Amino acid sequence: MCDTCGCGESEAPLIRKPGEDKHNHVHTHTHNHGDQKHSHPHSHYHHHDNPHDQHDHNDHAHEHHKADHNHTHRKEILLEQDILHKNNLLAERNRGFFDAKNIFAINLVSSPGSGKTTLLEKTIKKLGKEIPLFIIEGDQQTMNDANRINKAGAPVVQVNTGSGCHLDANMIYLAIKKLEPADNSVLFIENVGNLICPSMFDLGESKRVVIISVTEGEDKPIKYPTMFETSDLCIINKTDLLQYVDFNIARTREHALMINHHLEFLEISAKTGEGMDTWYDWVKSNNP
Repeated sequence: MCDTCGCGESEAPLIRKPGEDKHNHVHTHTHNHGDQKHSHPHSHYHHHDNPHDQHDHNDHAHEHHKADHNHTHRKEILLEQDILHKNNLLAERNRGFFDAKNIFAINLVSSPGSGKTTLLEKTIKKLGKEIPLFIIEGDQQTMNDANRINKAGAPVVQVNTGSGCHLDANMIYLAIKKLEPADNSVLFIENVGNLICPSMFDLGESKRVVIISVTEGEDKPIKYPTMFETSDLCIINKTDLLQYVDFNIARTREHALMINHHLEFLEISAKTGEGMDTWYDWVKSNNP
């Protein structure tokens, strides 16, 4: 289990392109610990393009009866620090790769249903012929979003995190190897829908973009401050619904700027196209 946020880390991420099949089987291993034996299952994913099985061995929780258990809390703190430190090192590896290939990597973060995938579909259709675009999709399960992106016309890989609630730097590294983004391109990473856990994990991105919709409530920035503190741009989406909801854009901006006074803002409707030109200009102006 991930000590930073409580999500499960018992499953290896499943990374595949649209059209690839997934096979999963479970078997058990028996381990000897002195005079005691126990068995537990392991899940294995098979990819048709990989001649070797990808094995993920679940973290084992074993009870060891010792006289002193007073150090448990300290161990938990050190574990959290170790997880984030390891992720940050891997993120720097990703960032070096992006810099070397002149790839502008954008980490899209939001709560579920904010419109990330629709935004990407429109961006691909508008900018895809002008700039090479590559997409990494993150969800716990299904190929739904990857299939949508593939239909829109961009190369994409889907990362299914299983019980995990965020993408991490190693998942991005594995996805990049499969996706093979071109030099001088833009890489969009659509993170798992969650305003909490993804804020703690650097992926090596060039920019982090947080998306909120007018249907979510204007107090999102003060409810989830870490996400807004670590983002470079805040997109306020679904402005076509403003007449139907009680949402004050000015107050939302005020809340967000209390958290991060460097934060930029764009107001758009990905569905109707209102304000989308400002988003396209932002992507092009930040692309090296």
